Amino acid sequence: MLKKSLSFNSFSPKALSSALLALVILISAGCGFQLQRSYQIPPQLTTLHLSSQDEYSELTRLVQERLRLSNVALVASDKDVADLRLIRDSLKRATLSLYPTGNVAEYELIYQVEFTVTLPGREPGYYNVEIRRDYLDDPRTALAKSREMELLTKEIRIQAADRIVQTLSSIEVN
Repeated sequence: MLKKSLSFNSFSPKALSSALLALVILISAGCGFQLQRSYQIPPQLTTLHLSSQDEYSELTRLVQERLRLSNVALVASDKDVADLRLIRDSLKRATLSLYPTGNVAEYELIYQVEFTVTLPGREPGYYNVEIRRDYLDDPRTALAKSREMELLTKEIRIQAADRIVQTLSSIEVN
């Protein structure tokens, strides 16, 4: 009697690559892996009213964009619709270190956002998002540093908008 043993040579490269791909998908799904910015918004929050003191601010625009990417319909204010209210956002700068001459060498940028989420028939829930970033300052390159500050501020606002939507996805609406 002949015994035939299985080896990798008996599988076609296409079958082997398909099996490997299936294994990678199963492992990544099993560990809870999710693509960045893909949030599961509760069904009660998929229709939402967004309000802000400045409806044309960059943060408001970014939150609207992130909500649309998460398949949240933005509608006019209604008592039967959940309400996301951006109360306040602020950018502060704290000194972290100084040059021997006394000039500031490094700052910490602190961006804070306060917002509420009100579900129909419930009291509002208050939430805060805080993003911190270090920022090196060299007075000899003031023009380049001002551009870097603009880019950091934009990046911080993007992170804050993502965290707001992430907070929405974690709200329990029983």
